[in-house]
Order: sequence, then structure tokens, then C-alpha cells
Amino acid sequence: MILIVVKWKIKPEHADAWPELSREFTEATRAEPGNRFFDWSRSLDDPTEYVLIEAFEDGTAEAHVTSEHFKKAQAELPQYVVETPQIRNWQDQPEEWDRLGEFEV
Repeated sequence: MILIVVKWKIKPEHADAWPELSREFTEATRAEPGNRFFDWSRSLDDPTEYVLIEAFEDGTAEAHVTSEHFKKAQAELPQYVVETPQIRNWQDQPEEWDRLGEFEV
């Protein structure tokens, strides 16, 4: 599995609307074969920053970045961001979540 984390810095005037502005892209990506999850979170420290955590089964991320909805997002979403999003990705991740033993319940 490939795990990807992307930080998106949204223009202040669009920050509250970001979930709706990115909804079509989000829903289309979640419907892709091989998508494990595609989840947005908003920073508690900076209300203009959203963090996207996404995962794809091995070998399916290429189909994501060549899809029509990805190309449409590439054309439309940059007008709402301050800068190029920052990304980290890790390949060959296990498919199951680990438990955070330091906070065992």
C-alpha cells in the first residue's frame, strides 16, 4: 500500500469553503478502485491549512494521477491555494492500522 500525506495551504477567503470546493475530487477519488481512504483534516493551529491523508493499494496510484477527475482538480483547485501543496509518501505500507500502545485503552 502507498500512504500519502499532503498539506494544503488555502487562501484565507476560501478556507471555510474548502470541503465543498474539493468535494467532487474527494468523492471521485474515494470511488476509485484501489483507494483505501482519502480523508481531509483541518489544522487546529492554522485554519487555512488542510491535511489530506490518502492511501492506495500497490499499483493503483498511477491510475489516480492520470484520471479525469485528477486532471480536472489540477486545473481548478490551484486558484484556491496559497502555494504548491507539500507532500510525503511511503510505499509498501501494511494495509492494517497499528495500535498506539502508548495510549492503550
